[in-house]
Amino acid sequence: MGNKIKWGIIGCGDVTEIKSGPAFNKVEHAELTSVMRRDFDKAKDYAERHKVEHVYKTAEELINSPYVDAVYIATPPSSHAEYAILSMKAGKPVYVEKPMATSYKECVKMNEASEKYNIPLFVAYYRRTLPGFLKVKELLDDGVIGTPLTVQIRLTRPALESEKEASWRVDKNIAGGGIFYDLASHQFDFLDFILGPIVKASGFATNNNNWYTVEDTVTATFQFKNGLIGSGIWSFNTHTNEDQDVMEIIGTKGSILFSGFNHNPIKLITEKGVVEFPYLNPENIQYNLIKQVNDELSSKNKCVSTGATAARTNWVLEQIIPLNQTE
Repeated sequence: MGNKIKWGIIGCGDVTEIKSGPAFNKVEHAELTSVMRRDFDKAKDYAERHKVEHVYKTAEELINSPYVDAVYIATPPSSHAEYAILSMKAGKPVYVEKPMATSYKECVKMNEASEKYNIPLFVAYYRRTLPGFLKVKELLDDGVIGTPLTVQIRLTRPALESEKEASWRVDKNIAGGGIFYDLASHQFDFLDFILGPIVKASGFATNNNNWYTVEDTVTATFQFKNGLIGSGIWSFNTHTNEDQDVMEIIGTKGSILFSGFNHNPIKLITEKGVVEFPYLNPENIQYNLIKQVNDELSSKNKCVSTGATAARTNWVLEQIIPLNQTE
């Protein structure tokens, strides 16, 4: 692929403005050369502002471009499988946004394509590379809280104005589910990273609003391969003061409290008291993971977030909210 891996983005929308897009030009041996968006004028605007040389009207044009070595798919989940498989068939490695797809079945097809064409597939579960979350892993690995006993998740907040409108994030056909699919996927993937695969999961989901038909409130229980058990509560239609973002791992010698999205200091609670570990994220929050992806493509270290690991999260989501659940 030459000295620099030339990246193209399919779907240069909001997530690519700060979280991810600029990182491709900051990572050593990487370069953002091409972008595509269904709204060509918006694609051109993005290219001008981010100094991207090539702009395409269709995903197929970008995938087959001689100026693209690898493809970042930043569209909504419903098109992830289609574009990822087309890219891998064309011999282009893929970095795809999360959740990996709208269904576990699509994830399987993506991984099968990766194996068939022998092309790497990565997924943007970047918490696996952020300093605060790595601190949680370090505390666990060092046995600071003894033997982990249970995991508890609580993510609740009022509805956002954008969710009361026609947002794709609450369109099951596009997103696979509601806000739960969008946000809980990050939480379950990180737990997979630090505690291993979840092998059993179940839950209940309800809708309590008039804005959309997918779930807005979910409860779940789950068990990891190592026997550890956990539970969670998610609600995205609460009163103003019910704004919580807490993940807790309780062990025989202490507990670790951390947030999934607010990036508050990590709290370690033991018989010695409470110790906090503040941290800073990179300016472009996907930078560390994009660097890992690019390094693996440059024949260096392995990336921690792959199609194989990400598919497990889609499986968990479907155990909690089956795809055929009545809306």
